[in-house]
Amino acid sequence: MVCPKCQSNAVSVIPAEIRLYRNAPRTMSHPPMTPSPDVHVCVECGWSEFSIPRSWLSAGWLRSLRPAPPAPTPIDTPILTAKAS
Repeated sequence: MVCPKCQSNAVSVIPAEIRLYRNAPRTMSHPPMTPSPDVHVCVECGWSEFSIPRSWLSAGWLRSLRPAPPAPTPIDTPILTAKAS
């Protein structure tokens, strides 16, 4: 893997334990999620990234606790055209 920041090939994979908390009114009563992702770290510049396992995403851990607001309905606008002379 190549570092997207410095283009170095010195990227190491480090196993990690990360604890994520939801930012919602019920945060105190909602348990944190603790995925164990592999963190990719560039040893040259310090860039790092991790991804949440797909199984956690499909379980709905990161979805909002509140229902999503309805999508705005498009408004039909008249099209103005130049008058031919």
